[in-house]
Parts: sequence; C-alpha cells; structure tokens
Amino acid sequence: MTKFMSGTGKMAMMGMLLAGALISEVNALSATPQAAPVKKNVSLAGPAASPSVHRKTLRATGLSPHARDYFLLNWGVDSLSVRSVESGSMIRFSYFVLDATKAAALNDKKLNPTLVDERARVSLAIPSMENVGQLRQSSTAESGKSYWMVFSNKGGVVKPGDLVSVQIGKFHVDGLQVE
Repeated sequence: MTKFMSGTGKMAMMGMLLAGALISEVNALSATPQAAPVKKNVSLAGPAASPSVHRKTLRATGLSPHARDYFLLNWGVDSLSVRSVESGSMIRFSYFVLDATKAAALNDKKLNPTLVDERARVSLAIPSMENVGQLRQSSTAESGKSYWMVFSNKGGVVKPGDLVSVQIGKFHVDGLQVE
C-alpha cells in the first residue's frame, strides 16, 4: 500500500506509527513499577516530526487547520498545494485523495477548473494539447493517491508567493500560496 502513497502521505503514516509506538512505550513504562531509565539522547527529528512539519506547511500555504479539516471531511482531500513549474510558465495544483467518493468531482472531465490570482487579476485555465488532451488527471479517483492538474501561466503572470484560489465545479479553495 505504501508504494502508492506520496512522500507526504508516507511521512504522515510513519509519524503516526512512531507516535503510536511512543504512546505504547509510555503506557508500558507507567504500568511497570520498576521501569527502565529513559534514554536522554533520543532524537525525534526523523519521521516523528513530520505531522507538525506537515501542518506548518499547510499554514504557510494559507490554509488553517480548520480549513484543512474542512477539505478532508467534505471533499476527502488533503495536502493541497500550488507550485510554479516549467520556469514559471505553468502552475501545478496537487492534492492527495483520502476518500475517493468525496473527491470524485475533482477529476470530473466535464468540469473546467480555474485558478484565480486576485493580485495579478488573472484567471488561468488548463491548456489542452493536440495529441495529449487536457493537462490534468481525469481518471476515477482512488484513495491513497496524489493527483494534479496544470494551469497555463503564459508570461509568468502568477508568481511564487502569490495567494490564489482554485475552483473545480462546487469545490473552491482560497488562499493557497504559490510555491
């Protein structure tokens, strides 16, 4: 299952597993009257730090923990991100699907996604290439997989650091910061 997960998903899963192991260890130590001494040089900088790093990343993109929970509960998606790619000529919107049924609308071919940058006063669309079609994934959403779509940013109007909105039918997210 982990081979289908994104790097962020794997890190989150490893963090949860490590946190569970630490809680089990603490419970075992408190239940034992003669517990062994705890090592003082234990480093938690590895996978255990990933959940807090993940939440900080979401705040940096403009999403509060409440907004993250909203998209998780109502749309079945997490790890929303917008990144400038191809030397700024395209903007990539990515998301991780946790509930395929709720996230199905995001991959609907009939819907035309838009990315809006209020500062630059532009609305970007997904380009359609002659031999390839639209630059987006439109297969049936599956839980545990990352999906993406690319918006044309001809002239590099939308820049890293800009706050943008993405709309796909009834799905609408504001305040994503372009990386």
